[in-house]
Amino acid sequence: MNKQQLAAFEAEWRPRINQYLDQQLQACSDRPTLAASMRYSVLAGGKRLRPLLTLAVLDVFGVTITPAHLRASTAVELMHTYSLIHDDLPAMDNDRLRRGEPTNHVKFGEDVAILAGDALQPLTFEWIADSGLPATMIAQQTLALAQATGPKGMVAGQVADVLGAGRHLALPALQQLHREKTGALIHYAVQAGLIQAEVPTAIQDPLLAYADAYGLAFQIYDDILDVTSTPEELGKATHKDADEHKNTYPGLLGLDGAQQALKQAVAAAEAALEQAQAISEREMTLLAAFLTYFTD
Repeated sequence: MNKQQLAAFEAEWRPRINQYLDQQLQACSDRPTLAASMRYSVLAGGKRLRPLLTLAVLDVFGVTITPAHLRASTAVELMHTYSLIHDDLPAMDNDRLRRGEPTNHVKFGEDVAILAGDALQPLTFEWIADSGLPATMIAQQTLALAQATGPKGMVAGQVADVLGAGRHLALPALQQLHREKTGALIHYAVQAGLIQAEVPTAIQDPLLAYADAYGLAFQIYDDILDVTSTPEELGKATHKDADEHKNTYPGLLGLDGAQQALKQAVAAAEAALEQAQAISEREMTLLAAFLTYFTD
């Protein structure tokens, strides 16, 4: 795995993603307060992991990234931001800090924050629909995103998280919760690239297995950081999960057990990439480099 390869890819594409988001959201609404609220959270920073994963899949399969690909691939960041705005609300996680800045509802009020999230969700589908990609591709990507974020995906996981607070969940239930809440949108990010690159099903399967293992590793790593990091390091409150009796991997398995589970998830992702490379005869080092996020 090559951290330099990932750093070079991020250096090329993250600024372009950020610039695109900034430009396209300048006239996102004729209501100034709504537009300001939407832009505030979307442009607050972040790794841009999900659109980067989509673009990385296109790169692996030799697809030249056109403005249509960029628009359809970047749209996921709007959906991700909507989920963060709503997740931070007092009725949910009640967070006052996100990426080192006040959360949206602290800055704009709960009512506007809710509506900003409500606006970002359909705008996500608008960007995919008017991207200029072929109609069949648009339909496939729209369906995949709706499934990933709807009542059997991200929202289902959020409900399980809210209702599970204060109750002990067994490991299978915790894994299912995070497959939905966190993993579904990462699964979709890889899937979107596979759709746009028109990758055959036999090659899609191991790459979606990679995405699922990556999503699991991402959540375990996030849980570990909540225990081991400071608010200054993370840009958000830490130790809240334990304080609020949320179900986490360190809480269930202990810190050592969580770190071992993280290693197992990374190993599963690596194995899936090896399988995909053998079937496709495509080099998967760029996708493997994304796993360096979980290593020092």
